[in-house]
Amino acid sequence: MKKVLTIAGSDSGGGAGIQADIKTFQELGVFGMSAITAVTAQNTLGVHGIHPVPPSFVEEQMDAIATDLSPDAVKTGMLVDREMISIVAASIEQRGWRRVVVDPVMVAKGGASLLHEGAVDALIHELIPLSYVITPNLPEAEKMTGIKIHTMEDQKKAAKIIHTMGADNVIIKGGHLQDSASDLVTDLLYDGEHFHTFTSRRFHTRHTHGTGCTYSAAITAQIAKGHTVHEAVSLAKTFISSAIEHTLELGDGHGPTNHQAFREFSKQLK
Repeated sequence: MKKVLTIAGSDSGGGAGIQADIKTFQELGVFGMSAITAVTAQNTLGVHGIHPVPPSFVEEQMDAIATDLSPDAVKTGMLVDREMISIVAASIEQRGWRRVVVDPVMVAKGGASLLHEGAVDALIHELIPLSYVITPNLPEAEKMTGIKIHTMEDQKKAAKIIHTMGADNVIIKGGHLQDSASDLVTDLLYDGEHFHTFTSRRFHTRHTHGTGCTYSAAITAQIAKGHTVHEAVSLAKTFISSAIEHTLELGDGHGPTNHQAFREFSKQLK
């Protein structure tokens, strides 16, 4: 049984963050562990409160895992602020963890900010250089690179810039790209030499809370099991597409995806 650590915030509504990660890990057959960076009060209608965990205690959680349950892969999610990013990055580097998937969580589905102003610089200079894979959506990629992304060529340009920041593999998710001529969503993977695209249907539903967390968690799980990045992204794309297509329709706002859907409707799990 491969072990995977997620370093992220808790979502009381169960659709994103630690909860989404653990559900995804379980569905994909790896043992999930966590270091919680913040506790949030949220539901499908939005984030109603955020209580950051002291960074020193996040480090203590990571140390406890490292000394007894050393992970085969690690993913990061909501890291709150500059101090948290610095401590998490230092701990990852100290432990020599190499299979690190960074989901640069900045804004919640409902619009609430999940990363303090000024923390992007720490993300770029301290955490991205440690990442094996980074998975920004279009707004996050724009924030990190300073360029506007409207086309696939823009995605490629942003991916190259982020790669120069130190990420081994860059995945720019295309869900926010509005193309009236297409009912498809295309994600772009850049490995420093080649571009690869992964395309799926666009499902018109408001129930997409936690899609980024779930997608990056699926990639992390597959990498922990020894799959290549290309294989991991391909599987994760199928996993999240199934989770969105077979929605649970819970709550009055942006409801969660269906983490069980891949197991129930797909035969691709290996």
